Amino acid sequence: MKRYLTTLPLLALLACASAHADTLLIDRTKEQVAPVVPVRGETTSQVLSRFGEPSEKLEPRGGQKRQWPTINRWVYPMFTVYFEKQKVIDVVANKADSNEVGPKPPIR
Repeated sequence: MKRYLTTLPLLALLACASAHADTLLIDRTKEQVAPVVPVRGETTSQVLSRFGEPSEKLEPRGGQKRQWPTINRWVYPMFTVYFEKQKVIDVVANKADSNEVGPKPPIR
């Protein structure tokens, strides 16, 4: 019994060390002060006036051939903005580096 009690702190220390090895995207976004990002419903011209030109405009996805609306994506240093019909539909935080991982998918 005494042997198990002495190994418990070591196991807890190892668990903590491995838990801190990866930086989770969700943890980074919770730690930061709420960043100013585009709001759902803003137009492309409003986003341009508030945030300037994006660092990259990705190829549109969807369109008439697939019976889906065209989705445009603009990449800024901290976030990516998704537009449908010139209006913001979503904003997603970008990874800080290649070691950062996103939240785990829900268990089904």
